[in-house]
Amino acid sequence: MEDFFANLVLGFQVALTPTNLGFALLGCLVGTLIGVLPGIGPVATVAMLLPLTFKLEPVSGLIMLAGIFYGAQYGGSTTAILVNLPGETSSVVTCIDGHQMARQGRAGAALAIAALGSFFAGCFSTLLIALFSPPLAKVGMSFGAPEYFSLMLLGLVAAVVLAHGSVVKAIAMVVLGLLLGLVGIDGNTGGARFTFGTIVLSDGIGFVPLAVGIFGLGEIIANLTSPGKQRSLVQEKISRLWPTAEDFRLAWPAVLRGTGLGSLLGVLPGGGATLSSFAAYVLEKKIAKDPSRFGNGAIEGVAGPESANNAGAQTSFIPMLTLGIPGNAVMALMIGALTIHGIQPGPQVMTERPSLFWGMVASMWIGNLMLVVINLPLIGMWVQLLKVPYRLLNLAILLFCAIGVYTVNNNVFEVMLTALFGVLGYVFIRLECEPAPLLLGFVLGPLMEENLRRAMKIAGGDPMIFVERPISLGLLIATVLLLLVVALPAIRGKREEVFQEG
Repeated sequence: MEDFFANLVLGFQVALTPTNLGFALLGCLVGTLIGVLPGIGPVATVAMLLPLTFKLEPVSGLIMLAGIFYGAQYGGSTTAILVNLPGETSSVVTCIDGHQMARQGRAGAALAIAALGSFFAGCFSTLLIALFSPPLAKVGMSFGAPEYFSLMLLGLVAAVVLAHGSVVKAIAMVVLGLLLGLVGIDGNTGGARFTFGTIVLSDGIGFVPLAVGIFGLGEIIANLTSPGKQRSLVQEKISRLWPTAEDFRLAWPAVLRGTGLGSLLGVLPGGGATLSSFAAYVLEKKIAKDPSRFGNGAIEGVAGPESANNAGAQTSFIPMLTLGIPGNAVMALMIGALTIHGIQPGPQVMTERPSLFWGMVASMWIGNLMLVVINLPLIGMWVQLLKVPYRLLNLAILLFCAIGVYTVNNNVFEVMLTALFGVLGYVFIRLECEPAPLLLGFVLGPLMEENLRRAMKIAGGDPMIFVERPISLGLLIATVLLLLVVALPAIRGKREEVFQEG
């Protein structure tokens, strides 16, 4: 326990420096902004801002990117409640009851419960990160190549199972990501793979062009080609922000349930904020004494999902920080940011760079406090931003993306590659293929290949090494069970029900 408090003191010393406070505030502001403006989510924003972090200290860059991710969960509720448009996918279910509350003149109560629930969930889940990451990292230190391969295989299968949409499409996206990760010179044989005889692909496909293209440019093209959605902005002035005693009585159990559920689902590969919020809404509706209230302004329908999405967003950092395994697309981008700075993600980060790990953890508490201050008093300003036409924003974003990608390696080919991936990202959107599994496959593919080859060398080519080692066998059994469970019609029906509620 003494080590725990000593580490927290170190973390706050790092996080409370003027530079890191500034980047935490910047991340929270940008996260709230892109949460408020429907169309560009945190994945696209983090992808587009990756080049900016190359010139920063690693801890400053990660603090900013983390602030964007969990800040978007706060901002998304503002648009969902006031405009009936989810600024972020995890806020889809908040529209159902949040906007009905706004139409009944209770927008202030809905916004306050969303912010306070998110604040509580954010603080609690950050405490979980601080408590459970060190022992999990110690377990990770005992992992060898077979265990890491089995863990990554479980992660990819879980990402497919928990992905929103068709399982077959999610599998196809993972396979495509794995294939893209193979491009370049084979580190073991020195042979060229899928380079088409070009020197520019000998180092492989860059992480930044792929992420910025598929998530950033793809979203922009989709926004430009789709007709503008009708924004039914609530016209009444928000006069009362503080909820009534009855609102608190109904909301606080939902906040606790949403926090617990989100904290659990956030740790799972493929989980995170979106799955947590949908599952929390289904749970609240199932256990309610009067389910008919949901859809007509039930405050539990705001409190539960908004607490769950923030808890899920923050506990998804646990596997990324301790094992180097990304649970969702944003965590894959975080791993990309670490590797670009020459930091190998995994359990050794906590021991080799304690200031980086504990500085990030401390910044999450500070960031959550900043977000309450940013969101509630400045609601009027965020509402005014909703009136800005997207056509004025898109050109500036495209220019920023092109400059950012070029400055990474001063390579024009990577800008062209980004444009190609942007078109591909738009095609994925049109085909309703979720691109997050592709990014997970792209990040984990080379690591899986490396650990597979290493394990086979250790065993002299005998694949039984994966079942002879207890931890590896346990992970493989969990992978098979996950595949069998999702194949059951009842489970598959529940999976689809969670997402169809929104």
